[in-house]
Amino acid sequence: MHIAIAGNIGAGKTTLTKLLAKHYNWEAQLEDVVDNPYLDDFYNQMERWSFNLQVYFLNSRFRQVLQIRQSGRDIIQDRTIYEDAHIFAPNLHAMGLMTNRDFENYKSLFDLMESLVKGPDVLIYLRSSIPNLVSQIHKRGRDYENSISIDYLSRLNERYEAWIHDYKGKLLIIDVDNLNFVDNPEDLGNVINTIDAEINGLF
Repeated sequence: MHIAIAGNIGAGKTTLTKLLAKHYNWEAQLEDVVDNPYLDDFYNQMERWSFNLQVYFLNSRFRQVLQIRQSGRDIIQDRTIYEDAHIFAPNLHAMGLMTNRDFENYKSLFDLMESLVKGPDVLIYLRSSIPNLVSQIHKRGRDYENSISIDYLSRLNERYEAWIHDYKGKLLIIDVDNLNFVDNPEDLGNVINTIDAEINGLF
């Protein structure tokens, strides 16, 4: 089974991925943030590095999805290949931070990859307000995220909502503004119960 967690920067994807992997004994596939050679450069000079960063993510996630399908194991994935293509890349293009030529090239590459992979069995979307995202981003204190603007997060949130609105697969929406899965076992328990009900409905 392939479960994926989607959501804006700071929504709690990685944290929930790890907690659910532990609870269900699933294998966690985390986003490649530590070894990503473009992230620092991108946040310092978005226009110069946006295409490189997006292609790096696309390559990394395409590889992940192929491995997930080939493994035959139960896997939970932190962020999907679709978020790059439907949210992050179009947003950079709309903000004038990715050229038309690069964006068309990127889209063509994604379309090819999409034709070769299957979506997750269940997509869990973590819905969050901007103040909550900002609070979480500051709390984790990653240097390269210090320059993320409210405007940038807001644009991403709008694109997430539009994408989720039209999403065709099995979808579970969790509002995370008033949840604390780390320190409150009851909150985590409620999330797990919701997931249990969704997964049981698959069989």
